[in-house]
Amino acid sequence: MRHARHNMLAAIGIVLVAIFLIFAVFAPWIAPQHPAAIHLPARLDSVSSTHWFGTDELGRDILSRVIYGARISMLVGSCVVATSLLLGLIIGSIAGYYGGAIDRFVNVVLMNAFLSFPGILIAIAFVAFRGPGIFNLVIALSLGGWVGYARLVRGQVLAAREREFVEAARALGASDLRIVVQHILPNIIQPVIVQAAIGMAGAILAEATMSFLGLGVPPPTASWGAMLNDGRGYLFSAPHLVVFPALAVMLAVLSFNFIGDALRDYLDPRSRIEAGL
Repeated sequence: MRHARHNMLAAIGIVLVAIFLIFAVFAPWIAPQHPAAIHLPARLDSVSSTHWFGTDELGRDILSRVIYGARISMLVGSCVVATSLLLGLIIGSIAGYYGGAIDRFVNVVLMNAFLSFPGILIAIAFVAFRGPGIFNLVIALSLGGWVGYARLVRGQVLAAREREFVEAARALGASDLRIVVQHILPNIIQPVIVQAAIGMAGAILAEATMSFLGLGVPPPTASWGAMLNDGRGYLFSAPHLVVFPALAVMLAVLSFNFIGDALRDYLDPRSRIEAGL
């Protein structure tokens, strides 16, 4: 927190993330109306004291849908990052620690095979085959998201496995699992945390993209990407249908990028010395 006071962008990111988390957790108590409540006489109403963000083509309150959309974005983003991070830690640690043929297979064959296809295309193909839904969406986005974490962890483990404390633990008879979990991972976790914070922004944007394509959570569940898709036909006649969910996506992505950049600067000793921290 002391570092956040010296970094305005970090403070803004923390505040925005806190707001989105409050929306996600307390949406039923914060939203003024039910997000799926249809009121056709009020369809396409502009911003007013009754509907702060206006209404959509079915008369649903956009503010309520934006608030409930934060729940989907935060849930999917957190699950994607957690799943990708877990897979990346396991696969990257195995490749980096054992090296040799295992490392060559993971680094040259497995990772390059996933990197040869854009992650969003893998996700689209998976959801198109399995069908939309939160679980399928998380798995689909994690299929392409774990590679970045695995490459980062592999490089860090390759450098850490030759350190003196690892040699000492190995000489004392510690098992490979104990060496990796208790000695190597705690010493390489800092860049992984930064990658996870920035990856959260990418996961939220990917969820919005999938929902925009109709491959996210099924309707009438409120999702920022689905709201953008529903409102694009009214871009000129009722631009508020697009503006407010687009702002929500933009602020969520920016907030996690701000936090990731601040964490990178804070965890880098050279940056801390230059900033006087």
